[in-house]
This record gives sequence, C-alpha cells and structure tokens, in this order.
Amino acid sequence: MTSEEAAVAVIDILEVLAIPYIVVGSLSSNYYGIPRSTKDADFVVALEQGAVRTIADRLGSAFRLDPQLTFETVTMSTRFIIHVAEVPFTIELFLLSEDAHDRLRFQRRVRVEVLGRQAWLPTPEDVIITKLRWASRQTRSKDWDDVRDVIAVQGTRLNWEYIYPWTDRHGTRQLVDEIRASIPVTD
Repeated sequence: MTSEEAAVAVIDILEVLAIPYIVVGSLSSNYYGIPRSTKDADFVVALEQGAVRTIADRLGSAFRLDPQLTFETVTMSTRFIIHVAEVPFTIELFLLSEDAHDRLRFQRRVRVEVLGRQAWLPTPEDVIITKLRWASRQTRSKDWDDVRDVIAVQGTRLNWEYIYPWTDRHGTRQLVDEIRASIPVTD
C-alpha cells in the first residue's frame, strides 16, 4: 500500500460511513499550492470520540489505531493517529473543535477531486489562515512555505477581505504580510 492509497482508503471509509470531514494539512495545501511530500494525511472529522474505533476497524488490518489520544496545540482538538502498516505514513484524525475558525472552515468546505476521489477540502483562504496559525506557533518552516505557495498559486482568486480579519484576530497579520511581500511579482 502506498501513502496515497492509504489516504484514499480513509476518504472512502468516511464517505461510506457518511461522516462529515475535511482533508487538511499538507494534502490541502498541496491541492491549492505547490505539492510536496508528506508523511501523513490529516483529516478533521465531525464525530464522537468513540466513533474513531469504527473508522479504524473498517480500514482493516493494514491500519492500526494508536490507543493514546493527543491534543493539537492550536485549536486544542483531540487527535487520533492511525499507523499504516506497510509504509512510514500516518493518518491523523482531528475531532472538530469548538474553535471559531475551525468551525467556520468546516462549514465553508468545498467538494473537489483530490487523489482521484471527490473529497471535502477547506477553501484556500482557510488553508492559509490555519497554516499561518501553525507557522506562528511552531518552528516548522513547511507551514510558512505552504502559505507562500498557496498565495503564489492562487494569486488574485484569494478573498483577502475574509483572510485579514482572521489574521488580525489570530495575531498573524504581520506574518502573512511578510509572506506576501516575499513573493515575486510576475506579469
């Protein structure tokens, strides 16, 4: 099984079980920006904590649910990790949190084709807002790079009247302005 096949298997199970979800993290920034390799696939799911076991069971023996749950540090969402047996790849399931932006990006999700499947993704604006929050709190340069790449690829299609109030609220306005300024202007 490849990492892409593992991510597709999760999308398929979420669709079959009719569990509301969005594909987030690098898979969403890859869709709107410049693809890069990743060691995991991240999903936000709207379900009760106990239902994660159902997802893991339906995925089968090639997947193993880590019994230890953790918390994501930006939205304080509960996170479950599912290990893929044949590859060094994990699936991370984040429960939809009470965070205002987390809830709104979930409501604004869009249906697109990703990895050969119809799936739910956040909008490019919501990818930028979320990645900025991560970039401002951690030392992971990949989040900064992902924001830059999404802005560069999406260009004038982005709704800055939606992005800027959230960056003001999250304290990431200066960071997004620095990233925007770093992108060369092309004709």
